[in-house]
Amino acid sequence: MFAKKSFLTLLFLLVMGVIIAGCSNSGDEDTSGDSGLEPDESGEWEGQTLRVHLIGDFDMEDSTDPITGEKTEGLHVVKDEFERLYPGATVQFITMPWEGYTEKTQAMITSGEADVYQMPGIADFAPQGVIEPLQPFIDEDPEFDPDRFIDNQIEGWQVLGPDSDELQTYGLPFLGDARFIAYDKQLFEEWGVEPLSDYPTMEEVMEKAKQMTGENPVTGEQNYGIWFRGDWSSAFTLINVAEGQNGQWGTGFAWDEMEFEFNSPEMIEGLEWLLEMQEYAPSGLTSNQGSEKWLTEDNDIAIMLNQGPGDIIMTSRAQGIDDRIGIVQEFKNDDGIGGLLAGSPITIAADSDHKELAWEWLKFATSDFVQQYVFENVNAMPAIKAASEWDSYQEVQHLMDPTMEAMSTPWTPRYPWGASQPRFILTSEVEAALTGSRSAEDALDKAQQESTDWLENRN
Repeated sequence: MFAKKSFLTLLFLLVMGVIIAGCSNSGDEDTSGDSGLEPDESGEWEGQTLRVHLIGDFDMEDSTDPITGEKTEGLHVVKDEFERLYPGATVQFITMPWEGYTEKTQAMITSGEADVYQMPGIADFAPQGVIEPLQPFIDEDPEFDPDRFIDNQIEGWQVLGPDSDELQTYGLPFLGDARFIAYDKQLFEEWGVEPLSDYPTMEEVMEKAKQMTGENPVTGEQNYGIWFRGDWSSAFTLINVAEGQNGQWGTGFAWDEMEFEFNSPEMIEGLEWLLEMQEYAPSGLTSNQGSEKWLTEDNDIAIMLNQGPGDIIMTSRAQGIDDRIGIVQEFKNDDGIGGLLAGSPITIAADSDHKELAWEWLKFATSDFVQQYVFENVNAMPAIKAASEWDSYQEVQHLMDPTMEAMSTPWTPRYPWGASQPRFILTSEVEAALTGSRSAEDALDKAQQESTDWLENRN
């Protein structure tokens, strides 16, 4: 009896030891976090509250991704890790949707609501003197390595400050993005057409779009060779077609030095090309219609221009058709450059009382830990080279590799007029041409004149 009781006691102690050890190990993991970084024990951050502004599908609480159906972790994961690394500091997130973000961000800056801003429209805000230049922080921080970012990302977001005539760094790349051409491999195979080359020309895209417009020889269903938006992003689509002919939108970055080339021969030929391509597309381009079957088993469109990874990669994977999708580069000039630089940098408010802590946040937000978080939980693209080593990246590597290449070869710096009135003028005139209201030449002459007039009045 005694032996039995002793055995049970010993067994109990062993089990408890395992449980305690397990709890201890779990606690060590929680304390160390997934970032693998050691906490700053200087006490420098005690009592500081950092207010961080974010745009997009961010949520504090865990949720279920509507696209993949998988559980996604809330921002509390990021908050907990930053506060662990900087004891005494507190992070408060201010989130907003993409709709109306420019006006809302302007209102926040005017009232001094945040220390850190996510700022796609950085070229409009830096000249106001409301955000802090980052070069001094970079120069004084031996731990910061700008080479960790995908090529051309830092340079692409450089802008002019209020008193400078040279481009400077006011933001670090936070959310990456790109534009590329996507296509349906299955439709190409059914039509017996060779897949798009990695760097297609306008001539190749047109020829293959023609071949795949009509009754599918296998399914008997109506297919369309191509689709592109004729409204919101049409100006950028047209600019890229011009770049593929070694043209460009214009020159200059400062408003008083800028000159548009909206009615250049390359732009006119590009718009005429889009008008012809419209013949091989479903109706409704100018109202963003006709692509409802894209990324479904019943897809009826072969080639999609001016696409972004947020609309394709996770969606196609969730549908189980990611192997069916191909990604190739947008049109490039002879130097291998072309397409819109997209994404979001993060900046420090000039009126922040916690600029040193804000700089620490910028480094943290561009670390592997946070970049992997936004990729896996917010369906956003990372801006760092190390992403290619993640398991989640390698699961969709056939889509991510060309996306990362597209992120490294856009036109830089970012089109400075891309969030201003000239963009909307050009978009309106492209739509006028697509609807038959004006010829390509007349539409672009009008866009050139109105944009030039706007620029003169602004200056």
